[in-house]
Amino acid sequence: MGSSSLFPVLGFVSLSLLLLGSTTCYSFPKDQDQERDRITELPGQPANIQFSQYSGYVTVDKKAGRALFYWLVEAPANRLPESRPLVLWLNGGPGCSSVAYGFAEEIGPFRINSDSNTLISNLYSWNSQANLLFLESPAGVGFSYSNTTSDLYTAGDQRTAEDAYTFLVNWFEKFPQYKHRDFYIAGESYAGHYVPQLAQIVYRRNKRINNPVINFKGFMVGNAVTDDYHDYVGTFEFWWTHGLISDATYRTLRVTCDFVSSMHPSNACITALNVAASEQGNIDPYSIFTLPCNDTATLRRNLRGHYPWMSRAYDPCTERYSKLYFNRPEVQKAIHANLTGILYPWDTCSAIVGNYWADSPLTMLPIYQELIAAGLKIWVFSGDTDAVVPVTATRYSIDALKLPTIINWYPWYDNGKVGGWSQVYKGLTFVTVTGAGHEVPLHRPREALILFKHFLDSEPMPS
Repeated sequence: MGSSSLFPVLGFVSLSLLLLGSTTCYSFPKDQDQERDRITELPGQPANIQFSQYSGYVTVDKKAGRALFYWLVEAPANRLPESRPLVLWLNGGPGCSSVAYGFAEEIGPFRINSDSNTLISNLYSWNSQANLLFLESPAGVGFSYSNTTSDLYTAGDQRTAEDAYTFLVNWFEKFPQYKHRDFYIAGESYAGHYVPQLAQIVYRRNKRINNPVINFKGFMVGNAVTDDYHDYVGTFEFWWTHGLISDATYRTLRVTCDFVSSMHPSNACITALNVAASEQGNIDPYSIFTLPCNDTATLRRNLRGHYPWMSRAYDPCTERYSKLYFNRPEVQKAIHANLTGILYPWDTCSAIVGNYWADSPLTMLPIYQELIAAGLKIWVFSGDTDAVVPVTATRYSIDALKLPTIINWYPWYDNGKVGGWSQVYKGLTFVTVTGAGHEVPLHRPREALILFKHFLDSEPMPS
């Protein structure tokens, strides 16, 4: 497993977390390189799509041959995409695809039907509010690749952040119409590392530049790996308070899993985690109140079980549809995938990248402190039925920042129903989404869109 102290030891709830084409033209100048990346039509897409899409590669290291795959989904023409901000979305893992999860299951414009051949529109896609840029990161994940094989075995937090920054700098040259546009970074799960680390680099580099083209305004993260100590304490507490483990196992975990003096779990801690796994049984840890995929071998390998898209019958195995759809040659051709560079077949997560992760800091809290002091907009959200990076873990991490409270804990509403709870701190807003699992926009798409709109508008959640 990788070297992050959180995700390797939770083998049974592994943090391999995670996370179309019209030809509508606008008045912006488009260079030939940009036009070559335009998606004219996706196989099986609905008719009368009113937004533009682009996908392709940006080289981040010519010598090594590292190139990252992106997918840009612009806002619909009637939503004035030229006036909308740009939002970069990152899924985590480490080693999981932003196309498989963020695009196809969460905030993108389509869902993949169970036939793995056709698409339906996502009525709650975030491109109604912003232009969305999905990035497969690092190289070796999804359609991103490296011509240097050793890159797949040496990926880590630091290089991932640096490559993502290089990607942005080069991408803005390819899409100059987005220079100086309001820009945000968002993501979930292990992107709880990716997002603040990239945000820190952008913020620090911008300070050296007059009128920087990356007009960075802030970031938001969901069910995010943040601080190893608090993540563990909060996770064990969630398991216990939700009846997933025994009193004795909870006490053992608290004693044997010491992540203050050591980043590596002891043998006693690993034994206790294995006992906890057996006590939890065959549940979906990413959404504890819904059935897991009935193929337990697939479930144990990928640890995914998902809600379906809205009104359709519940299906906990929707990840399979992405695997089949994005391995279709006509789909790969439509999105300009470089089949000679990627690991074949394409997969939702890369076991190589995730298992050989090179570096993972114990905490992101110092970065939060720096960026809060800089005045950037920071929102943190949490689905409250996730047992992998649960709401209790996030609350402990936020509490460790010791921020003054501006608005005390309160329920927020959607059409008269409680959508979750929120607390506004000086420099950070925290929001929970009730009934949502690890992938909040998948489990509660309407509520997630409301959350996203309030984030962009800098407005507290509706009370």
